[in-house]
Amino acid sequence: MNPRYLICSMVITSLAAWGQQATTLQDQTDVALTAYNNGLALVRDVRKLTLGTGTVALRFEDVAEQIRPETVSLQSVSGAGSVRILEQNYEYDLISPEKLMEKYVGQTVSLINFSKEVGFERVEAELMSINGGPVYRVDGQIYLGHPGSVVLPKVPENLIAKPSLIWTLENDTAGQTLEATYLTNGVSWKADYVVTLAKDEKKLDIDGWVTMNNQSGATFTNARLKLVAGDVNQVQPQVYDKMARNLRTAEMAVAAPMPSEESFAEYHLYSMPRRTTIKQNQSKQLALLTAASVGCRKVYEYRGQTYFYYQPMQPMLGEHVEVFLDFKNEEKNDMGMPLPAGIMRVYQEDSEAMLQFAGEDQIKHTPKDEMVKLRLGKAFDVIGDRVQTDFRQIASDVFESAYEITVRNHKEQDITVDVVEPMQSDWEIIQKSQDFEKKDAFTAIFHVAVKADGEAKVTYRVRVKT
Repeated sequence: MNPRYLICSMVITSLAAWGQQATTLQDQTDVALTAYNNGLALVRDVRKLTLGTGTVALRFEDVAEQIRPETVSLQSVSGAGSVRILEQNYEYDLISPEKLMEKYVGQTVSLINFSKEVGFERVEAELMSINGGPVYRVDGQIYLGHPGSVVLPKVPENLIAKPSLIWTLENDTAGQTLEATYLTNGVSWKADYVVTLAKDEKKLDIDGWVTMNNQSGATFTNARLKLVAGDVNQVQPQVYDKMARNLRTAEMAVAAPMPSEESFAEYHLYSMPRRTTIKQNQSKQLALLTAASVGCRKVYEYRGQTYFYYQPMQPMLGEHVEVFLDFKNEEKNDMGMPLPAGIMRVYQEDSEAMLQFAGEDQIKHTPKDEMVKLRLGKAFDVIGDRVQTDFRQIASDVFESAYEITVRNHKEQDITVDVVEPMQSDWEIIQKSQDFEKKDAFTAIFHVAVKADGEAKVTYRVRVKT
């Protein structure tokens, strides 16, 4: 029998028969979500319900499947200290066709037949195995699947419909508003930026977006949303087999406005201006920031390497120069908001006023008043040659070398190319054709002006000591 015709259906019993009080999303009055860069989120789930007094068993349903049970806390919003947790269990062995069939191996189930080729309409059968497909015994005959449905008498007690927290509570007040707080994995966010560069390449506009991705196993409806940008440390747990853990028990102690931004601990917190619903397995984009006419500059850079100064070198000819775009994230430059790490994608108009993609780069978390530098790619029309004209080893740890660097500009406008020379240890430029900037202890930069459709040369001799 072809197993593709097998359709499993189940008759399930009510979980209310377990004798526990249950609370679901129907009782929820508020939910808030704080998402971090590392796939972690803090959930605050507020529910209003009526509880019995004294010792009460409460099943708190509709929590995230990727909840971290050890992080759960519960408090009464309506009466501080009126609810205390005596014991907490997290149960997540969820109902599924595969799980139900697995639990009934070796037991009797009912088969309903949809095919006239099989000589029964409904019959009792023994489920012998499900390895590679179901195997049934009916009246001494073995059936490999069947064209119909499987009916089970009840749901095994150790399977549940939804991930649930099972609490044993000591409750003083019948009417309660409870707030459950927990951390969950599976909620991630990242920042993406659309940068539009003006034709004169001196101004740019920025639109920032937050992309949320929810794979936590829960839907957060009409939630207050906050985002934390920064690297929050977490202790890495030992690797364990989640499938082997059927129960987690913990003894608990007594218990189109833009987003606003604020400093929080050593991080930055962004509060979304309106509530939003984030569904399970949904990607959602939210506006983060917008800025117009931000001053910027395009930088051409021809960079050397530290190993150039310790060995003879062959000429390096016809190298395309790197192109960067930089701007300062400061208030007087129409910016000044701390920028979460993300990808900035740069677009620029062509001759027909159509935006074209010009490059992208990843930025780190960038505080206000810091520079943002985007690597766009390599310049098609700007070429560099590097020729080592002399090399000598003066002592065991002293080297001297000379270079001639030529930059050719095939563009229609004048440009300046930064020839960046990184040098380790002690160094001294003893001859040069033009002045240079000592950027730091290990970097010299020659700012080389190159005319349109022209070329320029810079020569220098340097002595380095390891």
